[in-house]
Amino acid sequence: MTKTAAKPPQGNIKATREDWLNVAMDILISDGVAHLKITGLGERLGVSRSSFYWYFKSRKDLLEALLRAWEDGNTGIVQHHAALPARTITEAVCNLFRAFVDPRLFNHKLDFAVREWARRDGSVRRVIDRNDRARVAAITAMFARHGHSAADADVRARILYYQQIGYYALDLSEPLEERLRRVEGYVQGFTGQRPRAEEIAALVAYLRKALA
Repeated sequence: MTKTAAKPPQGNIKATREDWLNVAMDILISDGVAHLKITGLGERLGVSRSSFYWYFKSRKDLLEALLRAWEDGNTGIVQHHAALPARTITEAVCNLFRAFVDPRLFNHKLDFAVREWARRDGSVRRVIDRNDRARVAAITAMFARHGHSAADADVRARILYYQQIGYYALDLSEPLEERLRRVEGYVQGFTGQRPRAEEIAALVAYLRKALA
């Protein structure tokens, strides 16, 4: 039987485990992994170091939890949207666009903070590589389900995924309407098929609301 961890005394500890993780993510994104210090995190939260140890064994334990949260979030979001039911490959790509573009879903700032972290840590680099492979595999399977050959599905998945990651890497800042005007062309370019008008209309309406 798994032993249940004791609950922290409510009068002394105000921060939850999620609070610690959220602040750690903010610092990772803004300042980098070197600035993730237990004392600094506690100061941000307005609590003592003792609160930290109710939820994490060590700084290393926190860093591992951050990686799991990033993996479950960003990679999980891509896998989920790539697997959504769709009548056509163009509709399937529209589903995937929602994951990448909606800031409530795929956190591209966190994604690149983790990639920057990986430049200095080989173990994190291996985690990045594993997740990139998992994302490409999910998108490849999406194309394959809609009749693309294994070779064609693999290439189209890589073009789509690398383009999207590259878009964020370049830190492009296109006006919303300009970005939306290109949506139909992107879908056609990635799939080789002209999307239906209703597919594009539904995607544009969703993105306009998500990015407003």
